[in-house]
Amino acid sequence: MITGSTLRDAIISGANNIASHKQEVDSLNVFPVPDGDTGTNMSMTMGAAARELTRMPATATVAEVASTAASALLRGARGNSGVILSLLFRGFSKGLAGQKTADGRALAHALGIGVEAAYKAVMKPTEGTILTVARVSAEQGRTAAEADDEVTAVWQAILDQAEQTLAETPEMLPVLKKAGVVDAGGRGLIVIFEGMMSVFAGKGICTGDVPLSVASTPSPSEFTFEDDHENITFGYCTEYIVNRQNDKDPLALRAYLESIGDCVVVVDDEEIIKVHVHTDNPGFAIQEGLKFGALSNMKIDNMRLQHQALVVEAKEGGEDPVQKNYVPVDESIDCGFVAVSAGEGIESLFLDLGVNVVVKGGQTMNPSTEDILAAIESVPARTVFVLPNNKNIIMAAEQTVHLADRQVFVLPTRTIPQGLSAMLAYDPELSCEDNFMGMQKAAERVQSGSVTFAARDSHFDGHNIKAGEILALEGSKLLFTDRDLEHAVVKLVSRLSRKDTSFVTLIQGQDVSDEDAGRICQAVEQKLDRGIEVNLVNGGQPVYYFLISIE
Repeated sequence: MITGSTLRDAIISGANNIASHKQEVDSLNVFPVPDGDTGTNMSMTMGAAARELTRMPATATVAEVASTAASALLRGARGNSGVILSLLFRGFSKGLAGQKTADGRALAHALGIGVEAAYKAVMKPTEGTILTVARVSAEQGRTAAEADDEVTAVWQAILDQAEQTLAETPEMLPVLKKAGVVDAGGRGLIVIFEGMMSVFAGKGICTGDVPLSVASTPSPSEFTFEDDHENITFGYCTEYIVNRQNDKDPLALRAYLESIGDCVVVVDDEEIIKVHVHTDNPGFAIQEGLKFGALSNMKIDNMRLQHQALVVEAKEGGEDPVQKNYVPVDESIDCGFVAVSAGEGIESLFLDLGVNVVVKGGQTMNPSTEDILAAIESVPARTVFVLPNNKNIIMAAEQTVHLADRQVFVLPTRTIPQGLSAMLAYDPELSCEDNFMGMQKAAERVQSGSVTFAARDSHFDGHNIKAGEILALEGSKLLFTDRDLEHAVVKLVSRLSRKDTSFVTLIQGQDVSDEDAGRICQAVEQKLDRGIEVNLVNGGQPVYYFLISIE
């Protein structure tokens, strides 16, 4: 039987262990481009939970610990692996609800609930991934608990089965077998389970720094700080989460908070109430919240002092201060937009097309659900469209739909060209629903290509790849390798172009000089020679020499 403090230490130990082994997990990513970030994403996601748990008292119950961890993981989830991890712990929390302590049977049952939640969240679950490792190990845990429900016996059975299943993943997924690796997400989950086992077995918390969050910062928009801090009506930004303990109506809490402040957000589900308010009396706000249940994740910031510090920093040559506080919905504004991208040039393109806030992120830096949610809640529109522009960010973006206090549409854009085309298709004369359909169709019509380099030797999809070779991709599919950048770009554009192609856009990366980019653009124009318009844009994106849009 374990107590809340044991579970708390176990999850912190798991976070430390994945932080120490994140590079090992990153290296298991099948595709040889320099974006192997599964371990990093899982580490940063677990780090969000660890930071919250370090504040919890030793008297906390297993239910309170699991709930706090699940809430932090949901907000801190990064990448698909991080979102799946957060869903596993979300179900874990539901399985332990109301319990002061837990035995091995309870842990196995809770893990099984988490697996069910994760499978439901993935539209087309692929076996041979973290999902399979979690499912089979949870099943083994339940079987083991029938014979012996002692925690260490059950968790060891879970861990042993997870390792066995991980070793079998190359047989389930041919792409893993060809690359000679096991599933990265599954390996990351085992590393976390090993960290937890260290505490369950009485060996203590695994050493290692709790990973620090690298928050993605929205680009400057119209919401900037003024020099006069007297414009701040209420001085304290107060936030907390209520773990509901009665049937009191959250609308009553919202009404009270509106009587003592502004910028009120009260978002609830069957388990928690998320509260945000600007007020001069944060103590009153907290006392009122206690009437609805136990509080966690409390945070009070003096906005006037924060404002003064930001203004001083800006005047001393620091970065332009950006207002990232909650902005209430303006009923007169129908639609707003949040896009994810990396590179100043691409950010400028999105802003020019009408995007309100650009969240910095992409292939090598996946923003968290909380980062995207903060951007959404800084846009005053009744409906906010989110363009992830990367397949590994879509799931994190989708988690905001049920967290935001305004309607959110996530356009499943998988590339920057898709995101740009979606924005070009927006029609202010149409409803948000009609625009969602039209923008999605526009994104699907675009052919996206990219040119990058191999980060390591690899055998992938029939190609023997050497580190440093140039990789030409259509979407996420590797078409060919090359050793000459100009030749690779010209060949890729030719491969992607169709009879009805009329526009080609080359988005230049930060590692390509203007001289080289201009020469390559001319070579593309000469090769096509069919009256196709070729545009060159300096995107400034990392990792990718060129992003290519074919329309």
